[in-house]
Formats: sequence, C-alpha cells, structure tokens
Amino acid sequence: MISIDTPPISTDAHRSARTATRQGPAMCVMPTTQESVPALRRFARGLGRHWEIPDVVDEALSVVVSELVTNVLLHSGSPDVALLLTLDGAILTVQVRDTGCWRPRSSPRRVPEDDDACCGRGLLLVEAYATHWAATLAPEGTRVLAQLTLPEIPAPRAVAA
Repeated sequence: MISIDTPPISTDAHRSARTATRQGPAMCVMPTTQESVPALRRFARGLGRHWEIPDVVDEALSVVVSELVTNVLLHSGSPDVALLLTLDGAILTVQVRDTGCWRPRSSPRRVPEDDDACCGRGLLLVEAYATHWAATLAPEGTRVLAQLTLPEIPAPRAVAA
C-alpha cells in the first residue's frame, strides 16, 4: 500500500465557522466515463447548495471533484468511480474511490519545461484548495480524500434597543 498525506487541521479551531452539525455522508457511484466528471461535479455542487456552503467553497469543491474524478478516468482503469461527501462543522470532506489498478504513465511526469502543457496539474490544484488531502493506493483500489474548510461566518450583531 502507498499513502500520500498532508497534515490534517484541527477541526476544533474551526467550530465557530458553522454549528457542529454533521451532514451526510452522501455518496454517488457511476461508471467511469467522460460523462461521470460533469455528473459528479453537479452532484457535489447540488449537495453543497443543499448544505448551504459558501460560494468560495462551492468553487473549490467543483475543482477538487473534477480533478479527482478525471484522475480516475485517465489513470485507474476502474470500471466505477465513487464520490463520498461529508460535512462536519466547518470541514467538508471529499472522498473519491476507485477499484482500479493504476496504469503505467504513457509519458514521463511533468518537468519544468512542461509549464505550458494543458494537463498535469490536478493534484497541485487539489493541494492548493484543500486544507488536508491524502491518497491511499491499495490492491483493492485507490482512495483520495480532500478536506475543504468553510470560512468563518460572522456572528449576528446585537441590535441596540
């Protein structure tokens, strides 16, 4: 098993951003096709609207889901892709799972000379948006988890009488 991980953030420090309610988990499983990328992105954004996440996090959610599902489509060989979303207080957790065995790369990994290439930045975008992310590769498939932190919501101001 191979694991890539960034340090998690403390959820206690972000409890004031939202009430400590838990939403989900919500899951959608689809065949791994080109249509699964926009479909799972719409599923995630629809759920985000239902959970009333801020617009800035909605955009991050859209990018993260698109990148992770595209990686499954391009690299895993998995017949299906699963998206699991959970909101716990101020932490929105995105998990993408597959049952594939990652295929060897058809071309070498990006090098600085590839800065003008149209692809190859997916996990860099996930890392930029997520406060924590991890990838676990195992014989039964791959799981990538990304956590997005919701911004502070200002407390209502007291009205002077």
